[in-house]
Amino acid sequence: QRASRTGTTYGINDLSGPVGVVTTMSNAYEIMSIDEFLILVAFISINIGIMNLLPIPALDGARFLFLLIEAIRRKPIPAEKEGMVHFIGFALLMLLMIIVTFNDISRLFTGGA
Repeated sequence: QRASRTGTTYGINDLSGPVGVVTTMSNAYEIMSIDEFLILVAFISINIGIMNLLPIPALDGARFLFLLIEAIRRKPIPAEKEGMVHFIGFALLMLLMIIVTFNDISRLFTGGA
């Protein structure tokens, strides 16, 4: 867990995956005007795009990082090595998605925040 500037700690249970986002969006739709809701949808879409550009293996940002390294070195990184890095990153991202989705679903049934 990590403490924020306000002293609040955040952990894995504070993450939301697709199930949590849909739940939050359906709640937001009920209390927002259509204009506010569309701005929220755009904000989430932009955040997903930015996250995809982070240099995390299996995301586009890691591919850009590999291209940058190849440009600096002036020789390609072996495809097997790059593939293995992306595979490990993908496996870890899928594990995170399973954990987060499980937490989202358990929050639906327990009524947790």
